Amino acid sequence: MGAVTSDLFAFIKPSLDAHTLGVNSAAELVRDCGFKVIFADETIEKAINGFRYEKNRQTVLDWIRTTNINRIGLSYRLDEAEAVKMVGYFIKELKDHNMFFFQGGPVKAVYFGGLPKTCEAIEKEHKGLVKTFKGGESVRETLTKMGIPEERIPREFMEGSRYDDFRLEFGKNIIASQSYESFRPDDKSRYPEYGTIDDTVIKRIDNNIKRPFIPLIRAHAGPYLSTVDRKESVKQFVSWVKELAKAGYLDILSIGTSQLTQSHFGEDWEDMPNGGGVPINSPEEYRMIWEASRPLLVRTYAGTKNIPELAKMYEETINICWHALSLWWFNKLDERGPYDLYTNLQQHIKTLSYIARSNKPFEPNVPHHFAFRGADDVTYVVSAYLAAKLAKRMGVKTLILQNMLNTPRFTWGIQDLAKSRALLILVKELEDANFRILLQPRAGLDYFSPELEEAKIQLAAVTALMDDIDPHNEMSPPIIHVVSYSEASHLATPEIINESIKITQHSLQTYRELRRAGKIEDMSKNRDVEERMHELLDAARAVISGIESSVSNPYSAEGFYKIFAAGFLPVPYLWGQTDEFKHAKHWKTKPIKGSVKTIDQNGKIITPDQIINYAKQNLPEVEHRLRDRGTGVLTR
Repeated sequence: MGAVTSDLFAFIKPSLDAHTLGVNSAAELVRDCGFKVIFADETIEKAINGFRYEKNRQTVLDWIRTTNINRIGLSYRLDEAEAVKMVGYFIKELKDHNMFFFQGGPVKAVYFGGLPKTCEAIEKEHKGLVKTFKGGESVRETLTKMGIPEERIPREFMEGSRYDDFRLEFGKNIIASQSYESFRPDDKSRYPEYGTIDDTVIKRIDNNIKRPFIPLIRAHAGPYLSTVDRKESVKQFVSWVKELAKAGYLDILSIGTSQLTQSHFGEDWEDMPNGGGVPINSPEEYRMIWEASRPLLVRTYAGTKNIPELAKMYEETINICWHALSLWWFNKLDERGPYDLYTNLQQHIKTLSYIARSNKPFEPNVPHHFAFRGADDVTYVVSAYLAAKLAKRMGVKTLILQNMLNTPRFTWGIQDLAKSRALLILVKELEDANFRILLQPRAGLDYFSPELEEAKIQLAAVTALMDDIDPHNEMSPPIIHVVSYSEASHLATPEIINESIKITQHSLQTYRELRRAGKIEDMSKNRDVEERMHELLDAARAVISGIESSVSNPYSAEGFYKIFAAGFLPVPYLWGQTDEFKHAKHWKTKPIKGSVKTIDQNGKIITPDQIINYAKQNLPEVEHRLRDRGTGVLTR
């Protein structure tokens, strides 16, 4: 049954699952087609998370009835068995209470977005009653499957980019030829500290500068199966680490720890859900991983509480090669941690002080988290700059500048290049003899197709995009965060991680050979990229100037709180604490020709000055709230 304009779409994700980008993107597409969309609040998210209990099921059904929801989208990208059970309970409950449209109820359709195997199991069990989304669907596919008539889909959603088509063709040739299989790891052991406790990212880069330059590779690994106990999962991970270290393709092991490791380290987890990721729960287990990883450099996620203490423990156990903090994120704002925003900022800045004393690099895990919550391209650039300047002021000597491309997935390559160059130019203005910037691009979290051959092609194509950011500098990028091609389908094993690295390194060198031979467009001279880059730079500089001229002590916990709460960094998809941060949600954003721009309530593109003036007028209210906080009172 096709959707009608009066249909109300509702999107729900369990509170346990932090993956919100797909839900947000789908909801925004539906909105742009003229339909009303709502998101489940925290109460409903928690109820869905525990849907096996009758009380929680009743809470969700009451919400559907009272809100008169017609189309429901569920999302869960973690454990397959849990997802299948959740959807099974949900569909049975709707049927038992005559909630479906064919039973006389309001619900016309149910959608599910998750991992491919989960989708296949759900399709088999429910025989077409649940329409599934495995990831990688085009805009047209997504909207058509949701019952949106084609005449209601904006034409600009169907446009594309010639540059993107060229890169995909490049990727097809790489994968079809299988030439990447010939890539062999470079010997980086040409300095005495290699693989020892005294090894560092800087030493590994500086001791391996040669032609052709081979970037350091970081990759993420973290197996977890709900069918085995915690210690068995850790044991499996240790075996993976040994395999990766022996193969020699990987330089930097990024431990994908579980949510419980980040939020309840060292505690009794009892029956708390793990939520995916390797469930490490003691310093001894971290030490065991470091020993198994020789000669790799190692890093892991920051904690979501006791953050400075965990950072110190990472130093003592895995000799963490760099620390990463998300500043505004991984707290109550995004339901990833227990702290309110202000406390989180205080903890992160205290941790930054420790990082500076340790002389380790720092990675602001920041701009893509704004993008996940619907921020426009200017906010992406500004948030990264603010984080970098804070780090420099705190005494950090080396900044790892992570730049997530393809975020959101419909971003055009020329827009990614413009955004990346604007970001790099601005942040590099902070460089001096005591502050060094190391670019670390990566593919988007939501980018890859669940079809593995197509995903390999995309991996080669995004590698070309990375190289075009600074195309005539063969030392750039110095680090690449390789996202494994199986990301949208299933957990990446060591074999898949190593193959992903081979595709990336081979594609990079092949693309550079084509550039030297004049067989590809020189993207440093592309007029569309140049114009958009300058537009972003002008807008970002205006917002930064507005912040620095109106916010007292901006590079502090108080300053970062005020910047966010006043609305200088718009995030329309904010999930948590929306009353306190209503000004951050004030503006909407919209995809326009492969970019993301901020718009007003009437859909008109707004200027940086409008954002600045709106935020400035909110500063007295926000400052008053902070003063009340000091007396133990928080006004809303």
